[in-house]
Parts: sequence; C-alpha cells; structure tokens
Amino acid sequence: MTTMDVLVSTTDPEVPLPTYSHPGDAGADITTRVDVELAPGERATVPTGLRLALPDGYVALVHPRSGLASKHGVTIVNAPGTVDAGYRGEISVTLLNTDSSQPVTLRKGDRIAQLVLQRVERAAFIQVESLPGSHRGDGGFGSTGAA
Repeated sequence: MTTMDVLVSTTDPEVPLPTYSHPGDAGADITTRVDVELAPGERATVPTGLRLALPDGYVALVHPRSGLASKHGVTIVNAPGTVDAGYRGEISVTLLNTDSSQPVTLRKGDRIAQLVLQRVERAAFIQVESLPGSHRGDGGFGSTGAA
C-alpha cells in the first residue's frame, strides 16, 4: 500500500488530524470540534476543525462511522459527503439522529465520520441522439424484481 502526503490545517491546535485506527483501514477517523446534542430525528452540521489541500485528481469522501450508526442510529445525511480537491474551507459533517426516541450527545473530540481518499476521473460529456443498448436498458428502481 502506498501513501501520499495531504496537507492539513486545523482551526484549533487541539483538533486531531485524521487517523487510521487499524493497518489497512480505508477510512481515517475525523472528530467533532464542538459538543453537540441531536434530539430524535434531528440533524446538525457539525464542524471538524479540519481543512485539507488534496492533490488535483483526488477527492475525500466523508462516510458514516459504523459504530455510531449501529449503536446510536447516527448517520450522515448526504453520505458520502464530497470534499473536492479545490476546497480549502473547514470540513463539516451533517449528522442525523435516526433514533425515534433517544437523543445522542457527542463531545468535542468524539469520532463522527471517516475520510476515504480516492482518485477521480474527469469526464467529457458528449450529447448524442440516442444511447447504445444494454442488458438492463432503462430499468430503474425495483426493475430487478428483488426485494
């Protein structure tokens, strides 16, 4: 596995840099820089205190943490969130408490999401009169008949 350098700036010296919990992990954990309480069904945009300078041709995808989802019902509204290579502002994560009865309290420094870095391809979109056929055709949601 290769590594690449990613420049990181923080809004506060106490904000931890993204960290991989285990060798081979795809996602690096990121934390909240503020305390937040999410009532049942509530969402909030939570600042992380992190700013990145990704190399051109890369994206950071913000994924939910499986532990928060399974234990507390917390997910990310627009998962995965997209941090483009040209963005230099603070990364924020819009969290949603899906639990119908229990609030969730997150404290400054709690892990709230994972960053997965990936290469991206740029497309040249070419307008045509019709598209070539495929096995699936134009079958959309539910077209496979599977539940």
